Amino acid sequence: MNIRIHPTYRPVVFRDRSAGFAFLTRSTADSAQHVAWEDGNTYPVIDVEVSSASHPFYTGNSRVMDTAGRVEKFRRRYGSTGA
Repeated sequence: MNIRIHPTYRPVVFRDRSAGFAFLTRSTADSAQHVAWEDGNTYPVIDVEVSSASHPFYTGNSRVMDTAGRVEKFRRRYGSTGA
């Protein structure tokens, strides 16, 4: 890769503060904050609001939509065709 036109690709820690979860991966993102990782090295850290540890889809805490209630409300409002 050409250094002048491509961003630096380096190890970065992404941290989800709400879940207390962090993971090390490679990214072009940079941060002024640094954190000491388990291997003893220091890496830039980027705080994220949602990760797989806190997202409702992955944790199983997702809300169930009341689709049957919506269908009945639609039928009451506009009637059913009966076809």
